[in-house]
Amino acid sequence: MGGWWISDLWSGVNGPVLVVSWLVWVVASITLHELAHGWAAVRLGDDTPIRAGHMTWNPLVHMGPYSLIALLLIGIAWGAMPVDPSRLKGKHADTLVTLAGPLMNLGLGLVALIGLVFWLPLAEGHVLSSVTISEPLKTNMYIFLKSGAFLNFVLMLFNLLPTPPLDGGRILMNVWPAFRRMMQSENGQWIGLGIFIVFFVFVIDILVGLSGAFVELFTEIVQGLLFPSMK
Repeated sequence: MGGWWISDLWSGVNGPVLVVSWLVWVVASITLHELAHGWAAVRLGDDTPIRAGHMTWNPLVHMGPYSLIALLLIGIAWGAMPVDPSRLKGKHADTLVTLAGPLMNLGLGLVALIGLVFWLPLAEGHVLSSVTISEPLKTNMYIFLKSGAFLNFVLMLFNLLPTPPLDGGRILMNVWPAFRRMMQSENGQWIGLGIFIVFFVFVIDILVGLSGAFVELFTEIVQGLLFPSMK
């Protein structure tokens, strides 16, 4: 290990499925995250996402070439949605638009998690005794759903970290005027960058661990309650 992440993952057990699942989920999750910001902004009076041509399903528009190259090189990516807060209507409109992205990841994670809970019981005939699903679809879909649940919970938690340019930083700026003043000060961008680096270096592993543990524990508990015959 330690080489290109795709080749490292590809050479492992179920490697091709893991690689494809990760790429599909990253692109889809970031695209929908950004679209959620756009939908909320348009709903609250700002048509900037429409005028900028960002209300599209095309991931190239939301992620851009550099983000997609980073995804291929190191396995992570990012996106952007143009919004003009001055055009939004409502006292808390900017906060609601900002929250829409992480909430989209929460929704995607829950959908994938619910699918994960029911997939193996269905495949093994515990839902309908007359229905079973054989390999490799059984394992491949399990990996796909687990990857989607895990990734979207990580994205939700990561984006809620209280530092710019993440959504959590913008929310904190909206609810804490002193923090906004600090971030908009002459050295604010460097302070924000420092906070972001600290979070990225020291907190990301915690978020990954929490998300993985939650997916595993939730699946095990709910399957145990709904399908005791699996034990």
